[in-house]
Amino acid sequence: MITRIFDAPPSMVYRAWSQPELFQRWWLPKSVSGISLVSCEMDVRTGGKYRLEFGTGGSDTMAFYGKYLEVVPNERIVWTNDEGEEGAVTTVTFEEQDGKTLLHFHEVYPSREALEDAIEGSAVALPEQLDQLDELLASMGG
Repeated sequence: MITRIFDAPPSMVYRAWSQPELFQRWWLPKSVSGISLVSCEMDVRTGGKYRLEFGTGGSDTMAFYGKYLEVVPNERIVWTNDEGEEGAVTTVTFEEQDGKTLLHFHEVYPSREALEDAIEGSAVALPEQLDQLDELLASMGG
């Protein structure tokens, strides 16, 4: 579980998580050199699907994909990470606090091994990603 306060209303933070044109501006950590987000498909609604493809400029890409289990606009997004058997279920909530947003990011893994792999891998990038989200929200006037 990670929590963070953003100086923007929940509706703006939710848009940054749910609109592909905004999401792709902050999701890939800038410190990851040589890799870009080459495709960002998001149908953010309960039962919708997403697919993010990352590549190095050649034909080889790596995809992350899943489905949205629950979407409550401006409040909550829950999705699966289906690219492997050890994928997590991720929940992000957006809570209004005096015009700002308290964001809760929570992932549940099917095994301790999957959790440990995530801690060594993608979870390391999350603080940088959230910093980039903060920069995007500031540029949007949040």
